[in-house]
Amino acid sequence: MEQPPKEPVQSSLFEEDYLLRTLGPLANSPDIALTELVANAWDAGAERVEIFIPSTIDEELVVKDDGSGMTPELFRGRWMTLAYNRLRHQGREAEFPPERREWKRPAYGRNGVGRHGLLCFSSRYSVETKRDGTGGRYTVATSSGKSPFVLLKEKTFAAKGHGTELKAHVEKNLPDPSRIRDVLASRFLHDPMFTVLVNGKSVPLEQHVGLIDNRELEITEDVRAEVFFIDSTKAARTNKQQGVAFWVGKRLVGAPSWIVGERVVIDGRTQLAKRHTVVVSSDDLFDEVMPDWSAFRETPQVQRLFEVTAEYVEGKFRELAKDRVHDTKESVIREHRQKIEKLQPLARMEVGEFIDEMMERSPLANAETVSLAVQAVIHLEQTRSGASLLEKLANLPESDIEGLDRLLEEWTVRDALTVLDEIDRRMAVIEALRKVSGDHEIDELHTLHPLVTRARWLFGPEFDSPEYASNISLQNAVEKIFGQKIDKEAFVNYRNRPDLVILENATLSAVATEQVAASNGLATLRDVLLIELKRGGSKIGRDEANQASGYVEDLLNCGLLDGPPFIRSFVVGHEIDARIEPVRTVGENSERGRIQAITYGQLIRTAEQRLFRLRDRLKTRYDNVTSDDLLSRVLDEPQQLSLNEDP
Repeated sequence: MEQPPKEPVQSSLFEEDYLLRTLGPLANSPDIALTELVANAWDAGAERVEIFIPSTIDEELVVKDDGSGMTPELFRGRWMTLAYNRLRHQGREAEFPPERREWKRPAYGRNGVGRHGLLCFSSRYSVETKRDGTGGRYTVATSSGKSPFVLLKEKTFAAKGHGTELKAHVEKNLPDPSRIRDVLASRFLHDPMFTVLVNGKSVPLEQHVGLIDNRELEITEDVRAEVFFIDSTKAARTNKQQGVAFWVGKRLVGAPSWIVGERVVIDGRTQLAKRHTVVVSSDDLFDEVMPDWSAFRETPQVQRLFEVTAEYVEGKFRELAKDRVHDTKESVIREHRQKIEKLQPLARMEVGEFIDEMMERSPLANAETVSLAVQAVIHLEQTRSGASLLEKLANLPESDIEGLDRLLEEWTVRDALTVLDEIDRRMAVIEALRKVSGDHEIDELHTLHPLVTRARWLFGPEFDSPEYASNISLQNAVEKIFGQKIDKEAFVNYRNRPDLVILENATLSAVATEQVAASNGLATLRDVLLIELKRGGSKIGRDEANQASGYVEDLLNCGLLDGPPFIRSFVVGHEIDARIEPVRTVGENSERGRIQAITYGQLIRTAEQRLFRLRDRLKTRYDNVTSDDLLSRVLDEPQQLSLNEDP
C-alpha cells in the first residue's frame, strides 16, 4: 500500500483581494467597519474610544481606545490568526485592564473579522498597542499567494499604560463624521461608562437624532426616573445590546433586555425591537442595586420601577405599531369582504371583534398571519347550524334539560366547552395508553411517544406547563452524547423533531425550562425532563436502569448545558424487574438528578387519581371506543413528515 507523502504537493493559494471579498460589507461600508472596530474596543474593556475622520482622501483615519491592549505575543496569536475564535479563546465576557477588573460586560466578538475594519478604507493599516509594560507597532496589509494578509513591519518597545491605536491613509469610502457619530451613538448608547467620540464630539442622549420620546417617570412619591426612547434608524445586526437599559448614577445595572422584571415587553427578534433602545436613568435607586451592579435587588420599589417602565415601553410600541395595525386590518377585511358580507349580522360583528382583539394583542402580526386566522373564524361562523342545535334540544330527556339549565346559569358555553374539551383530551390519552401499552407490536415512535409527549402532566403536575420546550443548548448536548452512544442504524432526528432520539428498542425525548439568573441576568436551564419510552409490553431491568443513569450523568457533565439544571429522568415500560430499585439519584453532595422506572399502568392509575376518577363515572363513554378511534382523536394534529420523506 502506497504511503501518503509527508509533505503536501501544494498548499492552497489566495488571490490578493481574497480577504476583502471574504469580509463582505465590512470591507465596503464605513458604518459597519467603524462599528466593528468600536465593538473590538468594547470587548477589550475600553472606557473611551476616539475616532478621527479626515476631511479628504489620502489623509489619516485614526481609531484609538484605552482598552486592555496586546503584548507582541497576543498580537501575533490573535490579530494575525485568520478567523480568530474569540469565544473559544477568551470566553463570552469582555476583557478589562487592571484598574477595571470589577467591571462586567458581554463581548460582541465571535469570528475575528471586525479587527480588519480599516481595510474598508485602505489596503494596509498600522496598529500600535501596549500592555504589561510592552508596546508594539505593526503594519498589516492584504496579500496574495500563501497568505491573504501579512505583517509587513514590526517594532517592539517599552511602554506604560494600555490601549490600542489604529491608523490608515484613506484611499476609498471616506465616511461622513456626523453620520458615523449618530450610528455609533445608536449602537453603544446603552452603557454610560463607554464613550465614543468622533472628531472630538459625542452625542448626548437628549441630542440623539433618533430620540422619539424623553420624559420623567414617577416611580414612587420619592423616586423619579428619566426615560429616553431611541430609534437607531437602521435595525441592528444583533439584538445582544438592544432592549431596556437601566442606569443608576450614570452607571449601567445588569445588561439591556426586553424582559423587564418578569415581563416580556416585546419579542427581541422582531425588526421593531432590533432598531430601538430604551434608557431609564435615575439617581434615586443606589440602595436598590446589587453590590456587583449585575442586577437590582428584589424590593417593592424595584418591582414598581419594572411595572412603570414596562407599561411605558409597551405603550410606545403600541403607538409605533398603530399605523401598521390600521393598514393590516384594512387589508385583511378587504381580502375577505365578500365572505364577511354573507354572514349574519351577529357573525359579522364577532369576526370584527376577533380582528380587533387579535391586532390589539399582536400589533406586529403580519397581514398573512391575520388573514389565515380570520379565514378560520369565517369558516367556523359559516358552518354553525342552528337547526342541528334545536334538534338536539328537542330530543333531550327532562333530567338533561334541567342539568343544561343549571350549567348555563353558572357557566358560559365557551367556558364549559373549554373545560370539557381539556378533560376529554386527557381522558382519551389515558384510555389510548390503557389499550395499547401492553401490545408488543405497537409502534412506540409513532404511537406511544406522541401519546406521552402530548401529556407530560402524567409525570407530575410540575410538568403541566407550556414553559417546557426544546432548548438549543440541550439539543447540542443530546446530539453530542447520543452521537457517541447509539448504534449506527439509530439516529437523532433534529430536522423534524429536535427533541427526539430513536434508540434500538426505545425512544427518548428531552425538554427543558429556562429561567433568568438573578446574578447575571442571563437565561439558564432550570429543569430538564428526560423521558425514555420502551416498546409496548417491555420489561425494565438493571441494564435499562443503568443506561438511564448514564444518560443523566453524561448530560450533567457534558459542558454544554447553560447553568446547573436538575434532571428528572423517567424510564417507562410495561413492567419493572423486581430485583432493581425503581428510583435512583445522581450527585454526591447535593441531588442533581433523579431516575425513576415506572410502568404504563402506574402512569394510568396516577392520571386517573388526578382526574378525580372521572373515568369510573363516564365508563360507558370510552368502553366501546376502539383503539384506532382513540388514537385518531388524540393524535389528530399536524404530524411530522414520514422519516423517509423529504420535508
